[in-house]
Amino acid sequence: MSEKIINEDENNRNFIYNFIKEDIAPGGQYEGMEVHTRFPPEPNGYLHIGHCKALCIDFGMAEKFGGICNLRMDDTNPAKEDNEYVEAIQEDIHWLGFDWGDRLYYGSDYFDKDYEFAIELIKKGLAYVCELTPEEFKANRGDTTHPAVSPYRDRPIEENLRLFEKMKNGEVPEGKMTLRAKIDLASGNFNMRDPVIYRIRYINHHRQGTKWCIFPMYDFAHPLQDALEGITHSLCSLEYEEHRPLYNWFVDNVSIPYHKPRQIEFARLGIDHTVMSKRKLRQLVEEGYVSGWDDPRMPTLCGLRRRGYTAKSIRNFCDEVGVAKNTNTIEFAQLERCLRDDLNAKAQRTMAVLHPLKLTITNYPEDKSETLIVENNPVDPSQGNHEITFSKNLWIEEDDFLEEPIPKYKRLYPGNEVRLKGAYLVTCTGCVKDENGKVIEVLCQYDPESKGGNPADGRKVKGATLHWVDAHNCLDAEVRLYDNLFSDPNPDGPDKNFLDALNPNSLQILNNCKVEKSMYDVAAEFENKENRTGINAPTFQFMRVGFFCLDNLDCTKDHLVFNRSVSLKDSFNK
Repeated sequence: MSEKIINEDENNRNFIYNFIKEDIAPGGQYEGMEVHTRFPPEPNGYLHIGHCKALCIDFGMAEKFGGICNLRMDDTNPAKEDNEYVEAIQEDIHWLGFDWGDRLYYGSDYFDKDYEFAIELIKKGLAYVCELTPEEFKANRGDTTHPAVSPYRDRPIEENLRLFEKMKNGEVPEGKMTLRAKIDLASGNFNMRDPVIYRIRYINHHRQGTKWCIFPMYDFAHPLQDALEGITHSLCSLEYEEHRPLYNWFVDNVSIPYHKPRQIEFARLGIDHTVMSKRKLRQLVEEGYVSGWDDPRMPTLCGLRRRGYTAKSIRNFCDEVGVAKNTNTIEFAQLERCLRDDLNAKAQRTMAVLHPLKLTITNYPEDKSETLIVENNPVDPSQGNHEITFSKNLWIEEDDFLEEPIPKYKRLYPGNEVRLKGAYLVTCTGCVKDENGKVIEVLCQYDPESKGGNPADGRKVKGATLHWVDAHNCLDAEVRLYDNLFSDPNPDGPDKNFLDALNPNSLQILNNCKVEKSMYDVAAEFENKENRTGINAPTFQFMRVGFFCLDNLDCTKDHLVFNRSVSLKDSFNK
């Protein structure tokens, strides 16, 4: 197998990589076998950035060793599962650039086999029907020095088979009975103290309908399904480390004529100002704190995509975070920096004014309009140029003018000269105010001999370079500015209600922004795209402002809506 290992460099050499390499090497437990992993999401919500780390590890490790990775929907708990989530999960994985080929499986497709294995355990005297409630069993569970007690543990095998059949046939009320594995009630690992492997639920399953009213527990179904699929390495998050003996016990005690998978655990991804619990994310959606699973403030992949995050930026982020055994919290700013790096290389530059203030060039001809050429991306000259127009009346940002400047202010104020990006030098001569004293117009004169921003006399201009939009050739746009959904860096901390940490300023909507007229054609083309929510919308750098993308849900050619993906300023401290 060693010849199939690819990209063998220091970036690959984490502990999981090393374990797998040892396993497939000569003399290893999987010598001569193809590396086979799986990604097993539960379809009870949308994938978020935390799942993405596991996803990149599962699919990525298979890629590195020239192996394969299955996608298996863990739909053994039907309470919150739905086909909507199944489809969304597949869409997100494809968007990230991974594929499972023809190896899409469902945990529920194994229900018949799971049932057979449960019967086998009963016949071996390794499982029994228990009538204790969860509370009663917990009370009888013992402690680290005293073994637990169960009055049903020594039921005869035939009676267990009869009762389990009644459970399967719907003849037992929900919660009345469970099937437990008979392992070790004195074990120091409480997961081994006769865990439940089947419970009764009278509920419709999204694939199986009402065929089953007993459902296997994850700890029972998952290792058996791994083994049935021929998985070599079951890569999972660190909370399953204490479940590993149970994982091994199940595959060792049923008749699966295949190799036994190896479970390897890694630390979950934690990001500040974020919650990763699907239950809490669902609460945010269902109680209206956000607009949906794809709200751009959500850590879901569909939300990040709608905000303008690219698959490359997220995969680069997961690579940078790496694979560790110790749980730590990563700065959200690091994810932003990965996006900024990606967009800086490929996003087209354009000019947009978010807080428009009128600028009039008093000595510019009334009926004149010029066409100027603007470079699309100085980082990538191959992207070419585009045209914009310039006239007597422009829009500039409100904060680019002060009637009475503060120290070190280099933008427009009476008497100061600045550059207008790609156009001319202008000198402020005054302003116009409304009846309330608010500045509504800035008055300037331009230097006709300074086209392109370079004065003919070679004088040095200390003023700033300002972006602008031609007032006679622009479009109105709605712009949505996003901040962290939570103001507390650790909203999910102990003794905290995460809802108390919601940031009331996480969304700011600006309705009177001005953008270049070319955005109409961009929006019209995107409006005709199929599956707009499953792809990245066109992204631009608004000069001096940040990176913005068309909103892939609300934007139309007649109602432009832009989401700020990330600011230009990098706050991440390496």
